[in-house]
Amino acid sequence: MKNLNRLLSAGVILLLLSSCVSTNKLTMGVTEPARISLPSNAVRIGLINRSIPSEENKVVDKIDKILSLEGLNLDREGAESAVTGLFDELTRNNRFETITIINDTDIQRKGLGIFPAALNWQAVQEICDANNVDVLFSLEFYDTDTQVDYELTTVNIPNDLGIKAALPGHKVTLNTAIKNGWRVYDPQSKLILDEYINNNHITSIGSGINPMKAVEAVIGRKEAVIQRSSNIGNSYGYDVRPLSKRISRDYFVKGSDNFVIAKRRAQTGDWDGAAALWEKEVNNPDGKVAGRACYNMAIINEINGDLDKAMEWASKSYTDYNNGEALRYVNVLKYRISEKQQLDRQLSR
Repeated sequence: MKNLNRLLSAGVILLLLSSCVSTNKLTMGVTEPARISLPSNAVRIGLINRSIPSEENKVVDKIDKILSLEGLNLDREGAESAVTGLFDELTRNNRFETITIINDTDIQRKGLGIFPAALNWQAVQEICDANNVDVLFSLEFYDTDTQVDYELTTVNIPNDLGIKAALPGHKVTLNTAIKNGWRVYDPQSKLILDEYINNNHITSIGSGINPMKAVEAVIGRKEAVIQRSSNIGNSYGYDVRPLSKRISRDYFVKGSDNFVIAKRRAQTGDWDGAAALWEKEVNNPDGKVAGRACYNMAIINEINGDLDKAMEWASKSYTDYNNGEALRYVNVLKYRISEKQQLDRQLSR
């Protein structure tokens, strides 16, 4: 009986709390500007690969390959796959006229797993002019580093009778780190539009009756690295696209009978009908009610895409009626207006 009373009391408290909540939450879709903002005349894109080891670094590179158990051409093929992945994604973007992978150029190469010094602008301009491109995307470095872990284990091996026998064996885990860095050069403004580092990891596991057999059993590591590198390039190319996302907002549902009815209209998707009732309360003699109505009018204007009008209503809610939520909303709208201006510049190209 005591437990039942406690449950009933908790239910009543929860009901009272829910009935006291003065706001509901809504979500809406918005479009963010691309992370990488390219200039309006950037319609011909060049891609270069600076990660190929330079002559003076080939010794270091070979030592690194031996120490990390890398395949002879894993770094080279992985880097090429990353550039191809970037090429594929940029090709799918209808904004660009041409995408060119530039291989036959004499560029400064480092071939180490760190950002090299940026190309000088004369070199960038010469590459762009020679290949008729406006902006240069560069894979600045690419490096795979593999760590090996050995573990004694039991391996099931079939005998002559086809019965699996448990034998002492070895388990090998290869943890491969893929480190890469990118830059975007704009020769017209002489600005590096983006500088980005990406780190990925791939784990491969194999087992066998001796360590070498265990290593041989790790199948597909190279293919996994190549595929992951392609995805890395794809992802970087996607950073020049505007992105869609969903955002959440709270709106007031209490204050007067009109708020209660407007809540039901909003729940059925009739936001214009809800707004008509909120607008009736913007001059309510009760300042708290009027402030909430002004706040909700800001919400409906954001829903309809009029951010400037939303800012006016949110500002009025705070300045005239001291609605604390409205001040926070004003700052959110300032950021959204800034994003929209950047997006409009991108979409007008």
